[in-house]
Amino acid sequence: QVQLWESGGGLVQAGGSLRLSCAASGRTDSTYALGWFRQAPGKEREFVGTIGSSAITVWYADSVKGRFSLSRDNAKNTVYLQMNSLKPEDTAVYYCAALPYRRWLEYYKETSYDYWGQGTQVTVSS
Repeated sequence: QVQLWESGGGLVQAGGSLRLSCAASGRTDSTYALGWFRQAPGKEREFVGTIGSSAITVWYADSVKGRFSLSRDNAKNTVYLQMNSLKPEDTAVYYCAALPYRRWLEYYKETSYDYWGQGTQVTVSS
């Protein structure tokens, strides 16, 4: 079992920055990578990025590449999503999720993730 808690969401103007945190507890060893998804109103949940336990391999969606960056502090069991140059279309609920390594190559699929946080709202005003 893995428990995940997101924090750091809020309201920001276009062009601004936010940093989301995902704190993990439970089976937070090298069994799982941690990823982020987001869901805008009326849209399906979409992949944002995933980072492995060693942080050597990081995957990003094309829509956020160059603006968002993932990092992790294994001592704190926490993953961070730094979001820069935010756009109104980044407005969504952002979810943290745990990906078992046996599905590592399917990191972009929502169904590959076993555990999910409750989500944190990010709103970008124009």
